[in-house]
Amino acid sequence: MSDIAALVSDHLDIWTAATERKNGAGRGGGKRKSLYGIERLRTLILDLAVLGRLVPQDEGDESARVLLKAIAAARLAAVQSGKARKPKPTTELPSDLPELPGGWCWTQLSELAEISPSNASDDDVEASFVPMALVTSSIAGEHDFEVRKWGEIKKGFTHFADGDVALAKITPCFENGKAAILQGLRNGIGAGTTELHVARPWLPELNRRFLLLTMKTGTYLRNGEAKMTGTAGQKRITRSYFEATPLPLPPLAEQGRIVAKVDELMALCDALEGESAAALAAHQTLVKTLLATLVNSADAADLAANWTRLEAHFDALFTTEASVDALKQTILELAVSGSLLHVDRWPQAPVALKSGAALQNGYAFKSEWFTQDGIRLLRNINITHGSTDWSETVCLPEKDAESFSRFLLTEGDIVLTLDRPFISTGTKVAQIAASDLPSLLLQRVGRFQLSEHLVPEYVLLWVNSPMFSKQIDPGRSNGVPHISTKQVEAAMIFIPSTDEQQRIVAKVDALMAVCDGLKAGLTDAGQIQMRLADAIVERAAA
Repeated sequence: MSDIAALVSDHLDIWTAATERKNGAGRGGGKRKSLYGIERLRTLILDLAVLGRLVPQDEGDESARVLLKAIAAARLAAVQSGKARKPKPTTELPSDLPELPGGWCWTQLSELAEISPSNASDDDVEASFVPMALVTSSIAGEHDFEVRKWGEIKKGFTHFADGDVALAKITPCFENGKAAILQGLRNGIGAGTTELHVARPWLPELNRRFLLLTMKTGTYLRNGEAKMTGTAGQKRITRSYFEATPLPLPPLAEQGRIVAKVDELMALCDALEGESAAALAAHQTLVKTLLATLVNSADAADLAANWTRLEAHFDALFTTEASVDALKQTILELAVSGSLLHVDRWPQAPVALKSGAALQNGYAFKSEWFTQDGIRLLRNINITHGSTDWSETVCLPEKDAESFSRFLLTEGDIVLTLDRPFISTGTKVAQIAASDLPSLLLQRVGRFQLSEHLVPEYVLLWVNSPMFSKQIDPGRSNGVPHISTKQVEAAMIFIPSTDEQQRIVAKVDALMAVCDGLKAGLTDAGQIQMRLADAIVERAAA
């Protein structure tokens, strides 16, 4: 048996260093960071627990086969007394199941519990109502409830009572481990979402927490996901998977010891997670503080000194994607404020953008005009962070497009989505390439119409910089769900000579390449750490 505590302590650096980016909201279309190593450790703990490899066996424990006989007797008594329906015959267990420790045996949920039980009560009795939103994915199987009259919820919903075990059957709730032990219900009964499978153990002594653990293991979830039925977005775990999947059953006393050990180790994982999150937050604060010294430098000499100090600690500071992204934003802010390069004739003050450019809003093409073929219409969903995305397209017939020639895009155009959310998720701006043409500008997408005094790539830097985003406050739009062209045109911008703009663009491109190299190195290191975490888990589970 693996010493799981030693496994945790001996590889702390792997568990806490192995991270993974997950989709989520954030500036620049960012992603939230997942502590991959700790998540894998949690999964390993559960898998080892339900196979008898987490705590030592006690030869004095009464065999699980004796427990099964007691359960069978309780089931028979419930059926004979009319308290429960006669269950269907159980499915035969596979012959190739892994060997279990002494005193354990393989069984099925249908042997241990009544599946899909029902309640009977007076209509005016208060009961608990549990929608899916109130079922958690916690290891303890917690849930909340609303109080309703039984007559309001007895039809059209899933029944349960105190002590029942419920499992979410619909995607993605199942994959996320949503399952609960129903307890503390008003008057002991309840009903809830129809997207739950419910089991009512025949024997009160059966450890519900252990039963819940078997439904939260990586193996149970992976196998269930592979056997889901239904269409995309509406896939479900079948009743047969819920009731007939082979489950390992330890002696009753060992069930309690296993649950206690799992709680102990999960608390350790929580502590590791908290320490990692605190360290990450402290690191982000440090990076933010040091980068601010660059932006707030008094003059070129002060900036050079601050940069030298920062450069000496590059390896320690820029160790996360978030820190590299912060460095990129700082570079952009320095670039468009005249601090990145020594510029002899930098403007004394910024001017409003409208003195050197206008922002053209797209035309409000009617949806009934849209076709599958013709000239593509550039919509806000076609603009991502720095590029275009034509995975979803609508077109205007070529014969109709002739009437809207002033909305035809050209190569090199800078386009900006005018949707309000772009401020919170990062500026959605792109430069039109030859592959984007021909295309027309749709409403709520703006095109910068620049004078000869503005270099398009310099404007692109400015729009991506904090100098621009700090000036575009969606709260000033008086409830209008988009940014106005006037608001963008009123934003202040420094306009040096075109030669200086081009020098700035070239310098930023070079520095961004360095940042991209840093990110690539982080990605490689992260993948190595993830593979190490996987290897440790596989070795421990073998």
